[in-house]
Amino acid sequence: ASTYTSDMSREGIERLVDGAIQLAKITSEDPFAGLPDDSEMGKIEGDLGLYFDDVYSLPPEERIEQARRAEKAATEGDARITNSEGGTFDAATGRKVLANSLGFLGDYRTSYCGISAVPIAEQDGAMQRDYWYSSARTIGKLDSPEAVGREAQRRTLRRLGARKVPTQRVPVVFAPEVSKSLIGHLFEAANGDAVYRQSSYLAGKLGEEIAGKNITVVDDGTMVGGFGTSPFDGEGVPSRRTVVVDGGVLSSYVLNCYTARKLGLKTTGNASRGITGNAGIGAGNLYLEPGDKSPREIIGSVKRGLYVTEFLGFGVNLVTGDFSRGASGLWIEDGELTFPVEEITLAGNLKEMFRNVGMIGNDLEWRSSAACPTLLIEGMTLSGE
Repeated sequence: ASTYTSDMSREGIERLVDGAIQLAKITSEDPFAGLPDDSEMGKIEGDLGLYFDDVYSLPPEERIEQARRAEKAATEGDARITNSEGGTFDAATGRKVLANSLGFLGDYRTSYCGISAVPIAEQDGAMQRDYWYSSARTIGKLDSPEAVGREAQRRTLRRLGARKVPTQRVPVVFAPEVSKSLIGHLFEAANGDAVYRQSSYLAGKLGEEIAGKNITVVDDGTMVGGFGTSPFDGEGVPSRRTVVVDGGVLSSYVLNCYTARKLGLKTTGNASRGITGNAGIGAGNLYLEPGDKSPREIIGSVKRGLYVTEFLGFGVNLVTGDFSRGASGLWIEDGELTFPVEEITLAGNLKEMFRNVGMIGNDLEWRSSAACPTLLIEGMTLSGE
């Protein structure tokens, strides 16, 4: 059993411990449940670059001004920008302390700051919106509000005049902001909880080729300054680097202690815990290793196809691998981005999609705890008109 508190007084801590003990007494027995073995517990020592004092260094008035500058840059200079959902400046710090009855005690602090803008454009009675943002552990690594606003404006304006295209099978290029969701689906399929329940198409596939030889997917909770970095996971196991897919071969599932025991394996340090309930499974810093092609080269290689910039809704069946999601983006003709496309659906199967990655970009960039470069999948079904 586990409990949580934000009351760090002696009385609060005593209630916390007593609550955990009382809950454990009434919890159903499960031979696979329990804390990590003594040999598994520990933490990464040293500074992982997770906390910086400067995220709160700006007075409130200056934070507001940063948000206003981002919104101004996103809305000025083009009459087609008619409105805005605003600009934001975010700052947050946190501290996590984890203790268990086997004697583990660990804590760490984190910081975060971000700037964003969401302009709205109108043309011929049709409205479009898009956004952009910058995020970092420290203010010193944030893009300027003006840079964020200008990129948000560019992305919004390029959506004006969007239309459907006929149903067809075409090569599809995924921009980094959407390709990272593809490796997210792969991570969920390799999730030990889905695997032991036989609700993943990767169940029983450990050591088998499940993607093209150019696909290597890594989950690394040890990267200095990473958004998904921590010295230990939600069970007190040291964070680590796990190669999930190595040259197309499924080399590891992602596990916490419970799912590892269910599968007769060892935890990979991926226990993820909210403030309530048992530990689940979460990623550290998840990424697909970059290739050597620029986004321009990848787009230029496509004679006729789609460049996807946004997914809509959810439509992935992890049992079968079937993939079907709404999308929007830009049409590619003779290697050039031509006109915006909307109200379409992309369909395929994750098994085939990861085998048919023709090119991988060199543009791996971290804006969250997951990152993936530009990807070209040789052929997918596009449902439109």
